[in-house]
Amino acid sequence: MRIGFIGLGNVGGKLANNLLNNKFDVTVLDKDTKITNQFESNGFKVSTSIQNIVNDTDIIITCLPSPQACADVLESENGIVESIQKDQIWIEMSTTDEGQLKRHASLIKSKSAIALEAPVSGGCHRAATGNISIFVGGSRKGFELALPVLKCLGRRILHTGDFGTASILKVITNYLATVHLVALGEAWTIASKSKLDLDKVFKGIAASSGNSFVHETESQVILNGSYNINFTMDLVEKDVGLFQDLATKLGIELEISPLVLEIIKDAKEQFGSRAWSSMVVKRLEDKFNTHFRATGYPEELIDNEKKQTGYEI
Repeated sequence: MRIGFIGLGNVGGKLANNLLNNKFDVTVLDKDTKITNQFESNGFKVSTSIQNIVNDTDIIITCLPSPQACADVLESENGIVESIQKDQIWIEMSTTDEGQLKRHASLIKSKSAIALEAPVSGGCHRAATGNISIFVGGSRKGFELALPVLKCLGRRILHTGDFGTASILKVITNYLATVHLVALGEAWTIASKSKLDLDKVFKGIAASSGNSFVHETESQVILNGSYNINFTMDLVEKDVGLFQDLATKLGIELEISPLVLEIIKDAKEQFGSRAWSSMVVKRLEDKFNTHFRATGYPEELIDNEKKQTGYEI
């Protein structure tokens, strides 16, 4: 099975590596030639155009940073929609706008090809090992055809229903993770200003009803001081913005979401769009002249679990 992979960023590059490690025939494409040169040196075939990568593969996977990037790759002249053939499979792994996704799926289906969305959740460290979770929206037939590939990319795989459902669920989960992160900033501020042992605070939260996946992961790189979660401020702003857009479309006036979005925007303004998203807590460190630090925590998260064969949940 020949696979084309477009978009080799923090997540996409790690997912593509999993496919090559599982002996798939993988061709990659990214607008950054420095990245593609590195992948070529690691054994990947590199395509020179979207049209060529579509013509030379059976499954085309896109993992891109923004709705605009997705639109450019799908809808441009010689893009995926123009080039895709009958029965080819397109899998969108980006976190993007639900309405745009549905339009792209309709365009793909008009060419008698198969459209699936498959956003991932669980952190870049799990993307690297293939232990990340994957939400899949689209036809059951398409899901089953793609499942052997998806099992190599992730561990827990959920078919969420029709096309569009997976992206809504992903936006919801990303929003919840961001809320947890912002709340952790306040929790660490109180702990630090109360002069608690922050290592014991970490362990106490982890053992309590206040625990969360975000605490178990992002708190570690916060306590280290690197903040390196391999996810940037502009991306978290995009995700919370997509959640807020869904609320607006549904006519729902939310209470927490607008405040969280303003906090993220403020952090992006202070630290830059490419700062690690975990640095949102640094707003409070700076404001209250304190630091959330403890010894023995990693600079970057590593998934130490062995790769498990993926399975449907």
